[in-house]
Formats: sequence, C-alpha cells, structure tokens
Amino acid sequence: MSAVGFIGLGQMGAPMASHLVEHPGGLVVCDARAEASEELASKGAKAVATPADVAASADVISVMVLDDDQVRDVLLGENGIAGTAKPGTVVAIHSTIRTGTAEQLSEHVAGRDISIVDAPVSGGFMGAHAGTLAVLVGGPDAAVERCREPFGRWAKLLVHFGPTGAGTRAKLARNLLHFVAFTAAGEAQQLADAAGLDLAKLAEVVRYSDGITGGPAAIMFRNSVERLELTDPLYEVLAHVRTLGEKDLSLALELGETLGVALPLARLALERFAAGLGVPNEA
Repeated sequence: MSAVGFIGLGQMGAPMASHLVEHPGGLVVCDARAEASEELASKGAKAVATPADVAASADVISVMVLDDDQVRDVLLGENGIAGTAKPGTVVAIHSTIRTGTAEQLSEHVAGRDISIVDAPVSGGFMGAHAGTLAVLVGGPDAAVERCREPFGRWAKLLVHFGPTGAGTRAKLARNLLHFVAFTAAGEAQQLADAAGLDLAKLAEVVRYSDGITGGPAAIMFRNSVERLELTDPLYEVLAHVRTLGEKDLSLALELGETLGVALPLARLALERFAAGLGVPNEA
C-alpha cells in the first residue's frame, strides 16, 4: 500500500493526521510551520518541507489548510502538489471553501491525471481527536473509493454526495444549520437572562434533551422540500410538530414582549416554521 499524505497540521489537521501514523504505507506530513510536523514525526511520520515533497511520496493526499487561496497554492503553487504528483494521485480537500473552487481545480489538473475530491468534515476538533468525524464527499467514484481506507481511520461516517463540488455544497448547507442554531441559542439565552433564569442550568437541559431528540435533525426525514400531500405518512407527524412549534414560539414571543426583549429569529421562525416542515400554517 502506498503512503498517504497530509498537508496542514492545525487544530483539525494535526489530530486527523495522527490517526494515519500507523497507515501500512506510511504517512508523509507537511505544514508551513516546521514545528507543527515534529510531534507526528516523533511518532513515525515522514516530515517534508513542501507539498511537492508530499506528492513525490504519496498518492492519496489530504489537504486541511485555511482557505481557497491556500488550497490553490498547495495544489498549483511553485512547490505545489501538481508539479510532482504521479498519474492517478488523489487530492482530498478537507478545507471549507467556495462552492466552485474544487471544480475549477479539478478542471485545471484533469490533463495531469490528478483527481480532486472535496471532502470537508463535520464534528469539530473533538471528533478529529476521537477519530469520529463525518466527511461529506464529492468526487469521481473511483477516487472516492481510494479515500475510504485512510478516511476511515479518522472518520466514522463517509457520505458521497456526488461529483466534485457536491461535498462542499453539502458542508455549507450543514453549517448554515449549525451557525443559525448557534444564533438562536444566543437569542434564547437573552430571553432566559431577562427572565432571571440560570443560563448554565438552561444549557444543561438543552444538551440533555437534544441528546435524546437529535435536535434539528429530528425533522430532517423528507427527501423533498415540496409541500407534503395529505396522504404522506409524515404529514400527520409534522403537522403535530407545527402545532406545538407555533404555539411555543408564540408563547416565547409573548414573554419577550413582556420582558422587553427583541426576538427577531423567533419571529421569523414563527412565520416560516410550517413551510419548512412542508405543511400549512395552523388554521
């Protein structure tokens, strides 16, 4: 088995790469900061100076750098992967980048027989350390299959969404939910604080109950965003969720008005809640 490479050893990259140290073909690592490679080198990885050096030894290469510009430089720069990559090399981009970047890079290196897989991850640094990340993948079937074994050392879930670019689009949709939910959590804390509640105790309840219900994922069972037909098996379930949600959002808004706390996300949620579930507003 050939060596695997890992470029970018920051908060996420270093723990992800640590799960690859015992890869049968070996691990080659690189970071702009030489000291970032030292710990992995002490465990048996081969530390090199440039992405080109990684590509000279590895034919499945993970890239976890900051942004689009760094991804382009790692692949196409003066000391980039493309200059030394062997035919058949697979480059997996784990950075969260713009939707078109992976596709543009794929077209750029297609004539060199290099495959680009966009494979952003979900699960945070906790999942990176535990080796339990989810990886959202876009890319050619054969290239994705070659990634499964190394990815499986730091991820517990791999979902192939389609061609190159699809993984990035899926990650942006997932993170939209993530950060809008964080914003809603801040709004909920403002309401609780104005009501004189202990925020730590509220957080304890949220973590506990979301662990049981699954949080927002609990309503993500539809395969379409179209409005549900009355005969759909999910209609009655989601209509019940709508009734409860609209009632509770209305009560929260009423409390906010009483306490003088603006709740713009809650008001918007009340307006759009039913449509998001695929059912009509309560009559």
